[in-house]
Amino acid sequence: MTDPKNPFEAMMAQAQQMAKAFNPALESFSPSEAFKEFEALWPTMPKEVMEMMFGNTVNKDGLDAKTRLLLTLAGLTMQGAQADSAVRQTVRHALAAGAKKQEIVETIGQMSVFAGIPAMNRALDLAQSVMDDKRDDET
Repeated sequence: MTDPKNPFEAMMAQAQQMAKAFNPALESFSPSEAFKEFEALWPTMPKEVMEMMFGNTVNKDGLDAKTRLLLTLAGLTMQGAQADSAVRQTVRHALAAGAKKQEIVETIGQMSVFAGIPAMNRALDLAQSVMDDKRDDET
């Protein structure tokens, strides 16, 4: 095993070595590819699951699912929009929960003040890739 340049690379190298030890067929396992496959398999959660996790079950008098998902999108943007699948799924869920494209764009845009322009641009690119697939006359 080569010396990794940073702790994340060391962790990933160790995980691949463990996977190979458990099952030689996993030698070429890639977590990022696994996330892409999961996203393709389950692009959005059913409404009932969304409500259970993000809506009325948590606090009947609290934030609705749409608001919680916009806050989640803001947090993902603050982290630099590095989790592609998470950003795309959150945008899909926000749309399903009734968020308008304009609300999604404003949520991401507001985070530019705190996270910076590169993080905002990255999140907007990911969100746009989802919103291009959806038809929404209201913006």
